[in-house]
Amino acid sequence: MSAFRGKLDGLLYSLLSWDQLAAFWPRIDASAGWYLYAVGQPVPEAVSTAAQVNEFVTRIDALLHREHEEKYCGIVYADDVERPTFVVIYDPHNLGVSCGSSKTRVLPGWIMSQVPPESLEVSVVPNNRKKWWEGFLGGAAG
Repeated sequence: MSAFRGKLDGLLYSLLSWDQLAAFWPRIDASAGWYLYAVGQPVPEAVSTAAQVNEFVTRIDALLHREHEEKYCGIVYADDVERPTFVVIYDPHNLGVSCGSSKTRVLPGWIMSQVPPESLEVSVVPNNRKKWWEGFLGGAAG
């Protein structure tokens, strides 16, 4: 099993509350060599700059607060909540069956990883998510 698959399929801790998520984001070391991967899009070949990581965190936090209309977060997971090296973020509009009875694995929408990611195939990436990602890439490139 690859290091990436080991992280993805390994033990991840949920940031259950919005307060936990708010306390978590500053623990991301933006200069630690993060690959930012939008599942269903091309796998990044290089790590992102610290500015790109900071911009991604800002934008994804805003998206989650705007679109995950729950009193709790519960859709962001990390390998270590104090010193994360792998973060999985589920798309609020693609959460699947929460009770686990579905035979189809729900993949995250985005992954932040300090190990090179591998392609995860999804059947369809909604156009609004493609546009969001393209907007991020356009805004964070400078």
